[in-house]
Amino acid sequence: MVSDTMSEQMNTVVSGDESEIHDEPHIRDRRITVGHIHALVEERGLDAQTVADRFDLTASDVYHALAYYHDHPEEMRAVEERRRELHEAAEEDPKIITGPEDLPES
Repeated sequence: MVSDTMSEQMNTVVSGDESEIHDEPHIRDRRITVGHIHALVEERGLDAQTVADRFDLTASDVYHALAYYHDHPEEMRAVEERRRELHEAAEEDPKIITGPEDLPES
């Protein structure tokens, strides 16, 4: 049964190395990152079902993302380090885009 659970988790979450749409682990076919789900549930204290409802996910998707976060600590630390370095670089160079708020208005 453990292999079924791991298989579902691997099918739910795509690593940044395997992704065509994102450079960090995220929910398959979505741009919702594992780190974002972790921040909402474990840092902000939102209920997993609330997060699932907010992003049209299942509670299982949320829990698989959280399991991925905790099962891959080195990868998640590397993602957080890259993000920190990008934000530091953006402080020096306003042309660096770190999020949608940095995009020019159209």
